[in-house]
Amino acid sequence: MHKTTLIAALILAVTASLAASAQSTGAVIDRQTGKVGIAQTVDVTATISAIDAPKREITLKGPEGREVTVVAEAEVKNFNQLKVGDKVDIQYVEALVLELKKGGGLPVARTQKDGIVTAKPGATPGAKGARQLTVVGDVINLDPVTQTVTLKGPQRTTELKVRDPEQFKLISKGDQIQATYTEAVAIAVRPSAKK
Repeated sequence: MHKTTLIAALILAVTASLAASAQSTGAVIDRQTGKVGIAQTVDVTATISAIDAPKREITLKGPEGREVTVVAEAEVKNFNQLKVGDKVDIQYVEALVLELKKGGGLPVARTQKDGIVTAKPGATPGAKGARQLTVVGDVINLDPVTQTVTLKGPQRTTELKVRDPEQFKLISKGDQIQATYTEAVAIAVRPSAKK
C-alpha cells in the first residue's frame, strides 16, 4: 500500500487508483497572444474501508473497488471523528499556463509553493491543499519545420511542440517560456448513513 501525507496521497488516489471512474469536466483551454492555459477538474467519492488509529492510516476504496492507504499527518485535525463507511468527497483541479517572456531577463529557475488548510478542531474532518510549481526556461533553438522550441531550464533541456502556428511565430531565440503548474485538492468527509 502507498503511504504518504493525506493531501499528497489523496491527489495520488484521484489521479491513479481511484480516478478510473471519477467524474471529470472537460478541459478548459484559454489562448491569448503569447500565452496558453489549460485546466480541468476531477471529482471522485471514496469510502473509508479501514482505519488504523495508532498509525493514523486510512484506507480509501474508490468507486471501482480499488484501495489506497494514506497517512493522516498531525496537521489533520479531527482524525478521531473518522469512521469506517464514511464517504470522502475529493475535488482535484489542475492547470498549466505557458507564457512567453519576450527578450528574456528572468532568472532561469524552478520555484514551488505549497499550502494545506485543515478543518478546525470540533468541525467535520476535511482539508484543502494546493501546490504551484513555476519553471522559467531560455529559448535556445527553434525548428520551424516541426514547430518545436528547445528550452534550457534550471535542471534540463527539453523540446516543446507548439501546435498553434501563430503562437510559434511570436517566439525567438533569447526569449523565455514561463510554465506554471497549479494543482489543488479539496477533501470533505461525510458521515456514514445511520442504520
